[in-house]
Amino acid sequence: MYDMGTRKRTLALLDHGRSLNSVSKETGISRAAIRSWQIRIEPLDGNRSQPCPRCRAIPEEPDEPAAYAYLLGLYLGDGCISLLRRGVHLLRIACADAWPGLIDACAAAMQLVRPDNKVFRVRSVGCQYVTCSSKHWPCLLPQHGPGKKHDREIALEPWQRRIVDAHPWEFIRGLIHSDGCRITNWTTRLVAGEAKRYEYPRYFFTNKSSDIMRLFTDTLDAVGVDWKQPNSRNISIARKASVALMDTHVGPKY
Repeated sequence: MYDMGTRKRTLALLDHGRSLNSVSKETGISRAAIRSWQIRIEPLDGNRSQPCPRCRAIPEEPDEPAAYAYLLGLYLGDGCISLLRRGVHLLRIACADAWPGLIDACAAAMQLVRPDNKVFRVRSVGCQYVTCSSKHWPCLLPQHGPGKKHDREIALEPWQRRIVDAHPWEFIRGLIHSDGCRITNWTTRLVAGEAKRYEYPRYFFTNKSSDIMRLFTDTLDAVGVDWKQPNSRNISIARKASVALMDTHVGPKY
């Protein structure tokens, strides 16, 4: 364990333009430790968090299932979990700077799921990483594993399926907010010999994982949204009634 003065002096070297490698060599502190201080400088108190609902004598579902369903969708799209140290894991979800409301919603959901752990926003080029460290992210997000999501099987546990079935729109919103969009398409038609332009809204979802695509389309089926799959990586929602449903429950990013 390093004291707060050591942590601050180390980060000050980075603030003066030093590279991570050079600071690590000078101080003898590992690069992984320095990176973790950039996210959270305060030492973690291993005794302050409430027990994980999945780790109780009788495993339970998260206390905020709607927030969990939304966070699960975000994680499957743009999230990752990495080991920090001593069994502490970092959940990190990338959110584009263009959508500040999405960043706020992501941070709020993460805080509701782990109310005793701090949530941070780490700036990067064109985006912010919403992060939270906890020993229990692998319990709460068992889809975590080595390698890229599209290179391994992604399936929901029975307890996760019950949450998604109870809160399908929150799950869909999380997936759209991570790997989807609402756009306006246009086409031209001849009316009385004159070409006229018509515009219509459409939702798209794009993901390399066929398993995640199936989770998305199965949930769309459950809420009565018509969809088409023009290719192996994209789902399109264009029928007027289905777009209206999506607008009511999801809406464009903001």
